[in-house]
Amino acid sequence: MRRDQVTDICRANNISSRKRRMLTPNDLKHLVVDEYHEMIYCYVPKVACTNWKRVMMVLTGRGKYSDPMEIPANVAHVPSNLKTLNQYSIPEINHRLKNFMKFLFVREPFERLVSAYRNKFTQKYNTSFHKRYGTKIVRRQRKNATQEALHNGNDVKFEEFVAYLIDPHTQREEPFNEHWQTVFSLCHPCHIHYDLIGKYETLEEDSNYVLQLAGVGNYLKFPTFPKSTRTTDEMTAEFFQNISSEHQTQLYEVYKLDYLMFNYSTPAYLKLE
Repeated sequence: MRRDQVTDICRANNISSRKRRMLTPNDLKHLVVDEYHEMIYCYVPKVACTNWKRVMMVLTGRGKYSDPMEIPANVAHVPSNLKTLNQYSIPEINHRLKNFMKFLFVREPFERLVSAYRNKFTQKYNTSFHKRYGTKIVRRQRKNATQEALHNGNDVKFEEFVAYLIDPHTQREEPFNEHWQTVFSLCHPCHIHYDLIGKYETLEEDSNYVLQLAGVGNYLKFPTFPKSTRTTDEMTAEFFQNISSEHQTQLYEVYKLDYLMFNYSTPAYLKLE
């Protein structure tokens, strides 16, 4: 049903998988390849991607690791620790897209967005994000910003973040950062036919099903640990309280394909125009 939903929305929006040759290797840098179990995982930041990268490192590590949780998070995110599809030749890419099991995990789009905002803009340690994006957001979206705010970019409000995302200038200037880029743009579900679409809401069940299909379910389980800081629906609703209905409507348009494709209903807390 999840696969069919994606196919239907691609068709309805006239985005067909026939046009795969339109993809460039650069479009494939989120597709992590496991040669040994013939799997391809498209990682979406803020959808358990750290744990999935850990699992992929166990699967591709030829015995180097046995427990995903022994791999520190920062190590899981080192690009050279996993091979991505853009590193292969065109014939190799096509062979793998045709023959390997392909999967991705998705999450309610605005919950994912709030999770990204909380992680990147409200944590003191994320200074690289504050410098790279925070300063730009403050400069563009805040009238009468202090010199300190312009320099540090470490106190971006959610309203300012939203205004930045819907600003046409932002999209013209450069692609969204992967933490708030749409799943549609990161994983190209209309051009790449995923065999499995896992959901964050049923993460454990779906992940272990993938591992079972890979033939490793008997010795490898997806790591689960209760995260008390996890962004919830209630939390997301609170963040959206201060967003004008005009901005909510524009933001929904940005993420609309993700909502439709992955069968997430429009949040009840939105006041759309």
